[in-house]
Formats: sequence, C-alpha cells, structure tokens
Amino acid sequence: MLDATAVNLLIQSRRSVFIDQFVPGKIIPESIIRQLLENANWAPTHKLTEPWRFTVFTGKGLQIFAKFQADTYQKNAQEKFKQDKYEKLLRNPLLCSHIIALGMKRNPAVPEMEEIAAVACAVQNIYLSTTAYNIGGYWGTGGVTYDEEAKSFFGLEENDRLMGFFYLGYVQIPSVKGSRKPVSEKITWVKE
Repeated sequence: MLDATAVNLLIQSRRSVFIDQFVPGKIIPESIIRQLLENANWAPTHKLTEPWRFTVFTGKGLQIFAKFQADTYQKNAQEKFKQDKYEKLLRNPLLCSHIIALGMKRNPAVPEMEEIAAVACAVQNIYLSTTAYNIGGYWGTGGVTYDEEAKSFFGLEENDRLMGFFYLGYVQIPSVKGSRKPVSEKITWVKE
C-alpha cells in the first residue's frame, strides 16, 4: 500500500527545471529514462487507445534534433528570422541529457480531446517520476512543435499531433519552492 503522505509530497514537490539549471554534460542512465517512459505508459487512456508516442534523443541524437529544429526554423522564419534564436536552437539541446519528443497518435474512435488529455497525463507521470528520481525536466512547446511539416521527422502522420518536448538533465540549480492559490478559491460544491 502506498503512503498517502509520500504521494502528496511527491505531487507538491514537482517542479519544472529548465536547461540553464541542468548540470552540463551529466547523462542520466538509460534505465531511468526507460522507467520514466514505462511510468508514462500507465497514464489513463479512454478506450485504451494509448495515444502517446515518444522519440528519445540523446548523445549524437541531440545534435540531430538541434540541427533539424534550427534548420526548420531557418527555412520557415523568412523575414522574422533571428540569428540568436537560430543559435539557441542549435545550442540548447546539447545541454540536455535527453530530449523526449511527445507525440499523440490520433485514434478516430474517441474525441481528440480524450487523446490530448491522455498524453498530458502521460507527461504528468514523467514529471512526477523526475521528482522521485531527483532529476530535472520540463515540458516545452516551442521550436517546431506547431510546424505541420515537422511531424514526419518524429514518426507522426497528418492527423497526429506533436505536443512538444520534454527536456531532461540532472539538477544543478534547484527551482524555487512552488506555490498555489488556495484550492478553495477554485471549487464550487453542489451538495443539494
């Protein structure tokens, strides 16, 4: 039986940890990454469609990811192109241990919102697992997330969605303690 206090603490301790907070060059063991993804695989899923798809980049794969993202930005930005953004897209992925592309494989048997919610639950499982393993990470939706042409690079088809990227590394600079407004301000009770 799980200890409810420990679960509460785990949930309340979850934080986003960003690339500039990672220990440069320190690599998370593949066994931990596999466990994060196994935990993600246990997310709730309507009609058991299990829509989450993960593409994991590490080692030289981070260079492949960085080049694809930067080149796609350069190709599509046209007059909005910024050299510093291009360089950041090339540089930042190399500061991570791993990057997980988050895909949603669309199943027309259920409403799309159900599939999006299932992937989001899988990502929350990854978030909670990073906290339990004392590693850092965050879910970002920048870069090529909304570029329709980018889907195929991540093994996704036309009706699927690229839902962003989960960046992982060991924590060098901890995130500040979190806070929330009281939940009582967000609840309406209907008892009769």
